[in-house]
Amino acid sequence: MQPEPKVNILLVDDKLENLLALEAILERLGEKLVRATSGDEALRCLLHQDFAVILLDVQMPGMDGFETATLIRSRGRSRHTPIIFLTAFSTSDQMLFKGYALGAVDYLLKPIDPNILTSKVTVFVELFKKTLAVQRQAAQLAAVNAELKQSEERFRSLSTCSPVGIFETDTEGRCKYTNPRYQAICGLSAAESLEKKWLESVHPEDRERAVASWSAYIRESREYSQDFRFQTADGMVRWVEVRSSPMLSNHGELLGYVGTLEDISERKQAEEIRAQVIREQTARQEAEAANRMKDEFLAVLSHELRTPLTSMLGWSKILRSKKLDETATAKALDAIERNATSQVQLIEDILDVSRIIRGQLRLNLCAINPITVVEAALQAVRPLGDTKGIRINTMLDGTLGSVCGDPARLQQVVWNLLTNAIKFTPKGGEVEVRLEKIEQETRDIQLISASVPLCFPASSSAQIQVIDTGIGIESDFLPKVFERFRQADSTTTRAHNGLGLGLAIVRHLVELHGGTIMAESPGPGQGATFTVRLPLMPDENQGHRSSEAGQENSVISSFPDTSAPLTGLKVLIVDDETDTRNFLAFMFEEYGASATAVASVDAALAVLEQSKPDVLISDIGMSEQNGYTLIRQLRSLEPEKGGNIPAIALTAYSREEDRLQALAAGFHQHLSKPIDPNKLIAVVANLLKLPPPVPVS
Repeated sequence: MQPEPKVNILLVDDKLENLLALEAILERLGEKLVRATSGDEALRCLLHQDFAVILLDVQMPGMDGFETATLIRSRGRSRHTPIIFLTAFSTSDQMLFKGYALGAVDYLLKPIDPNILTSKVTVFVELFKKTLAVQRQAAQLAAVNAELKQSEERFRSLSTCSPVGIFETDTEGRCKYTNPRYQAICGLSAAESLEKKWLESVHPEDRERAVASWSAYIRESREYSQDFRFQTADGMVRWVEVRSSPMLSNHGELLGYVGTLEDISERKQAEEIRAQVIREQTARQEAEAANRMKDEFLAVLSHELRTPLTSMLGWSKILRSKKLDETATAKALDAIERNATSQVQLIEDILDVSRIIRGQLRLNLCAINPITVVEAALQAVRPLGDTKGIRINTMLDGTLGSVCGDPARLQQVVWNLLTNAIKFTPKGGEVEVRLEKIEQETRDIQLISASVPLCFPASSSAQIQVIDTGIGIESDFLPKVFERFRQADSTTTRAHNGLGLGLAIVRHLVELHGGTIMAESPGPGQGATFTVRLPLMPDENQGHRSSEAGQENSVISSFPDTSAPLTGLKVLIVDDETDTRNFLAFMFEEYGASATAVASVDAALAVLEQSKPDVLISDIGMSEQNGYTLIRQLRSLEPEKGGNIPAIALTAYSREEDRLQALAAGFHQHLSKPIDPNKLIAVVANLLKLPPPVPVS
């Protein structure tokens, strides 16, 4: 702490001994004592210094004390400096009045009493010091006020010119201050901005969210930052970022909240443009990927369709041009049938995918035991496994209950998984099939059939696992294994054929049954495991559902081992394709029926005028007039003229809507090409209630 500066005391006397005496008395005050031996010298001292008090001798040669005092009072700087006159003569009233008139504060007679002099001078010294302190404080206060004023002007300028809105509220949420930018963003006048909250300017669609978030902020007293749309009275909408923080006193007491409103419409627009660009880039990349997949799929499809055609056409030409023995002929026919079956499977897969994409794949539901589905699929694939020397192991739980599903579609699921496992397992490998019951959380299962949805709570599932020791699945391809048109290897050098549709169809079929499917593989060369879970039906529903399913599903797929010829049955066949027409006529005649085959609707109507067939087999897609025209004209006839003849639509149009349209037009059955002869004869026998003949081998 710095020592207090000394103040000046001016001693004026023409005699040196008097000055020394004064110094001796006042020395103990510790202040700075300045000598002057004349009035002129005293005035010179006052030119450069300020004094707390002046001790001025009255009787001095030249310029006396009164004249000196007059000149001291004439200067502004020393006008108020206290003067104590010193005199050795008795003071008359006239001298006192004159001295006081000149601003003297006291008169002291010589010899001077030291105590009195010291006490009087001390008073003026303290007064001078306090005056100096007050002056310093006044100067400091003036400086602070000037700084505050400058700061206030700076704040006012910053607030007025700020690109963001600024507001201040008290603890009750009442607005105490807003700047012009805040008022512009909210579309309010200065007075309105103090009466209304910013929340009232938020777009109606965002207001509920804004109120909720602001209320949470007030309760939690944390930093606040949210984006909302603001709407002004003239309908202008802009995006605004609202930020706020609590305003606290030095003692941590909450005083209110200070916040900002920033118009971020341009930023939002830029973000939207950027997001749109990213979306377009993503869409373009996806489209390019889809195009690549399409090109790859079309190339694979061309290969898969042409390969069996090569064998079929080749063997056909050999059969036509050469006489083969019985063994060679059987080999040729087996090859043709096998490759035709392969093509049928490819076409069926493509049609299934088409139905899936259009949401038209439907199930014919009934209560079935999953073990029968698995065993049927196993029976179908065992020859394929035997050919490659692959051992198929089974672990099937025969005590499982029933699942509600489509038997054919579930068999398709298991068959696909098994053929995949055999295809990708090297010779001498193993494939394991497991069927077991697992418990799971209760949930509602919805299965969609062609008629009504079936819902029931399932607490347990039938789990089917197909585990192979094959080539495995790469980890990066594993998430895509169930996607359409996806193949781990789609190059021309790939080791395995197929379109990459089977697993996509399997997943959709499983999900339609309310189940789940997943694929697992430790890695390349370590095999793969496919797990299907289907909800089991509650016991009390099984008998009921089985009876319902029996009523809903009446399609005959096989014959008993009895035979009876179709002798005497008259069949009218209508198809504009010569080969198909001749094949159907030959097939029915082989069963003993009398077949009449024509190529057009007019020819068919002419036959109907001459004779009444027992059954009509008609193609749908024909030139000039189609099968719908024929069936409508047939149904318009009277019963005795053939209006009620049983009719079967035999067509390459195999969509669900095609089947429904054919039935609605008047056909009794709808069968898709290519046709299995056994199935066609079975449908005819069922339609006419005839004893079914033995299938043609």
